[in-house]
Amino acid sequence: MSDVVPIKLVCLDLAGTTVGDIAMVERAFAEAIATQGIVPGTGAYARAMVHVHRSRGCPKIDVFRGIFPGNEAQAQAANLTFERSYEGTLERAGLEPMPGALEALDKLRGTGIKLALITGFSRTTLSRVLSVLGWHDKIDLAISPEDAGGRGRPWPDMILHAVLRLGVEDVRHVAVIGDSESDMLCGKRAGASIVAGVMTGVHSRERLLKGGATHILDSIVDFPSLVLSDDLGTTQVASSAR
Repeated sequence: MSDVVPIKLVCLDLAGTTVGDIAMVERAFAEAIATQGIVPGTGAYARAMVHVHRSRGCPKIDVFRGIFPGNEAQAQAANLTFERSYEGTLERAGLEPMPGALEALDKLRGTGIKLALITGFSRTTLSRVLSVLGWHDKIDLAISPEDAGGRGRPWPDMILHAVLRLGVEDVRHVAVIGDSESDMLCGKRAGASIVAGVMTGVHSRERLLKGGATHILDSIVDFPSLVLSDDLGTTQVASSAR
């Protein structure tokens, strides 16, 4: 197709998309809110964890502000506990890439496409994740909300920051992949040509499509062939069983 816009930048989510640390993240959230008096077995705990699930992909501090509205000190304290808990687990257990993730990164980068990781983790936590993974030579940029002026997903700021930093001349040259509704909203609002939702994370196909997914994939394994295709078409469904 003559009107196909080539992809020059790919923005990838971390948890649930390129790395499989969903359980680690949820445990860290549970420990964080427990320090603020919200413990398992209570209605408050159940409501808080529903909020955590719905807010996946968003900056962690914003998630805690939603759990403790009007109490910034409590939100900050919970966020600090979250970071300590998650980073402690990283040190003890390490972090495993999603099956096929490394091969997908190598294939994309081998064609000259720029790669940017975007996340709801703080810059400190993101630095620890990159150190544990050893991915510094596999990506061109890693962005936390702080790097983009403080606004994370579902705002488009982190993707637009990557566009500016990496010298991409048109947002239509961008492809986004993630596992949450906020990932999809972020990509859609940034103007990306491809906003791919993967079924390896926390949100359902319906939530991903609601957020603006242009494509639904089983996993990141399917992503390079989509990005490098000459015919992107409209919304595609590569996962028919779910």
